[in-house]
Amino acid sequence: MTNLSQKKLFLFDIDGTIAVGNDLLDGSLELLKYIEEVGGKAYYITNNSTKSNSDYVEKFRHAFGLETTEDLFITSGYMMLQFLLKNYPQDKIFVLGTASFITELRKNGLHIVETAEENIACVVVAYDSELNYNKLIEVCKVLSTTDAPFYATNPDLCCPIDFGFIPDCGAICEMITHSTGKEPVYLGKPSAEVVHVCQEASGFTDEETLVVGDRLYTDIACGINAGVDTCVVYTGEAQAEDLADTPYPATYCFQDVRELLDAINQAKFS
Repeated sequence: MTNLSQKKLFLFDIDGTIAVGNDLLDGSLELLKYIEEVGGKAYYITNNSTKSNSDYVEKFRHAFGLETTEDLFITSGYMMLQFLLKNYPQDKIFVLGTASFITELRKNGLHIVETAEENIACVVVAYDSELNYNKLIEVCKVLSTTDAPFYATNPDLCCPIDFGFIPDCGAICEMITHSTGKEPVYLGKPSAEVVHVCQEASGFTDEETLVVGDRLYTDIACGINAGVDTCVVYTGEAQAEDLADTPYPATYCFQDVRELLDAINQAKFS
């Protein structure tokens, strides 16, 4: 465990951690300002694949009043894109996902289809806020009639929203698995590669890195898998009682990012 005042690279989950919907949570703005003042860097590591990096830049500008750049967002969609470009650059790929996600994949030259066809090399499922039953029929047909590998962006079961939670990619995949017997390989958090991408881009060390999130089995597990310190906040899915029996214990636990910032300021004098 490194003193919190030594942290320079902050890897933030978004939904349920620094914001809910179009509202920044208390303390988020001040914490981001602190990071800038000490010469650090904030990346946003999210398993929400419904938005492209450019979508997030626009959301942060218009909803939060924050100026960012596309390279600061490491989404599960981005991780999937890099994987597909490396492993299936010329192949036919079946994708269940939002129109924005599919457009981003096609924009990068990938051959994407949305119906069960011949010669499909792999199947990709992402969080899909535009999900309908026809999409489920098509993906089940491909998985039931071929040996195509099954990949998914993230294992999150639910996504925080203003009134509570809605099903996320992991829940969609569970439906598909129960119907086809096929289980996906997940490429977003908790993969350690998410942390490594940010460290390579920024030049900060393990000791200077802190992963901050509201979910133990994705956010905190991601940091643990990468060998860096982690911080869970109780403004999303995880609550204090969940820490009593979990394979993913966080290094630090705070009520919210405001409390994290207070702890950082206190650590300067310890």
